[in-house]
Amino acid sequence: MKFSEVAWRGMTAFDLSEVVRIAGTVHPGYFEAPDILAERHALYRNGTFILEIGTRIAGYVLSHPWRFAVVPALNNPLGAIPKDADTYYVHDIAVLPMARRVGAASEIVGGLIKHAEAGGFATASLVAVNHSQGFWERHGFEVRTPAGTSDKLLSYGADARFMARDL
Repeated sequence: MKFSEVAWRGMTAFDLSEVVRIAGTVHPGYFEAPDILAERHALYRNGTFILEIGTRIAGYVLSHPWRFAVVPALNNPLGAIPKDADTYYVHDIAVLPMARRVGAASEIVGGLIKHAEAGGFATASLVAVNHSQGFWERHGFEVRTPAGTSDKLLSYGADARFMARDL
């Protein structure tokens, strides 16, 4: 990152109210209830991070092991991380406008990829929304169209794309 006062740290349960606030600001068309966001954090804490600028929370990440090409429905509980998880799924990276263009999102993507590789996953995957496909392509992800994903992508919007990166 370009600035020393901008840093990622592990998310805690105390951060969830800020995560809900940022989600509503960054992704207003992709509502997920506070209990859904809390469940993502509780299921896989090693994949949840907070972006701080000084002492102000300016972004978050929710990610976890999952099954390749099984797109989690928006605003629905996962229940559990599958025992046969074969991909590392990036559920959400949200950064407030004030914190963009400092390299924070790229830095955390690099960290998530290292985490996924260390976990032995064959791929990292995600659903790109809000015209973010170019960002993900710069990080080695490509659009893929596995059977059965197109209907599930509809809830994410017309520009949603399932993307993956081989590890």
